[in-house]
Amino acid sequence: MNLPSKFHQVTITDPIAGAGITFTIPTRYVNLKFLNVGAQGIVVMADDLVTTQRVAIKKMQQPFLLTMSARRAYREFILLTTLKHPNIIRLLNAFTPDTSLSSFQEVYLVMEFMTHNLHEVIHRLRLDHETLSFLVYQSLCAIKHLHNLGFIHRDLKPSNIVVNERCVLKVLDFGLARRRNVDMRMSDYVGTRYYRAPEVILGLNYSEKVDIWSVGCILAEMINHTVLFPGKDIRDQWTQISSVLRTPDDHFINQLEPIGAVYVRSLPQHLARAFNEIVPDSNFLPETENPKDHLTLHMARDLLFNMLKINPEERYSVEDALNHPYTMVQGR
Repeated sequence: MNLPSKFHQVTITDPIAGAGITFTIPTRYVNLKFLNVGAQGIVVMADDLVTTQRVAIKKMQQPFLLTMSARRAYREFILLTTLKHPNIIRLLNAFTPDTSLSSFQEVYLVMEFMTHNLHEVIHRLRLDHETLSFLVYQSLCAIKHLHNLGFIHRDLKPSNIVVNERCVLKVLDFGLARRRNVDMRMSDYVGTRYYRAPEVILGLNYSEKVDIWSVGCILAEMINHTVLFPGKDIRDQWTQISSVLRTPDDHFINQLEPIGAVYVRSLPQHLARAFNEIVPDSNFLPETENPKDHLTLHMARDLLFNMLKINPEERYSVEDALNHPYTMVQGR
């Protein structure tokens, strides 16, 4: 391959797949180290010799192989250049080493570097109320900005949220984001199953409240250190949800397509489990209870209770969640 001027090639080993990945990047980026890999690309950290900052570089995974992957790559690029918010990852640069349209195959995105993703934090640390509240508040601020611009993220999960040592949080990976429209159903939705809202699973038209459901699942995971609804497949995902939160009432079931309604009614009937069983006292740090600022396990459960409503008509909006006492303290 004839490299364009001021580009060099660096091979990075993906420790998960055990394969070498070649990055063809400007010479300003050095000291590449593997960070993570996802459905849409592999990410490394690097040092930028021009700005002297550490950055994250994402090599898009075969962005033009399929029409769907090309759309995702385009969508992520457009949103990253559009969204400007302190809790949304910042795009610093974008480039391709290809020099003609006929050879155009590789796209790289350079973003600000954050130390950890939330998945790592959840499984390494027990979080106090102040930290839980602050992380949820920042997530909601990012989502509110996205919703105000008419977009739904649709794939919020711990691995799509990054944090640094100062607990500053940023949301990333916008390849599955969509503009709100009048008919959004499951066929148009491919977000991660564990964080997928009931209305999506059951094929109902859905709204931006699917993102609130995801944040509720993430909050429960931050408290319990385990996935709240670890469904093995889409049907088991619904079973997990309904067995914990209850079988929905007729008002909700009657909104389903006939085949969906028959399916839901054919399953065993479940009553709601108490939230002190869903997120037990033992999973909180009692010494961090702060009733004066509403940073208590009772308030955390109340926020969860309202974000994890099966019926989206009853579920909190992002404004409701930001005005809840458990998160409102962070906005003062």
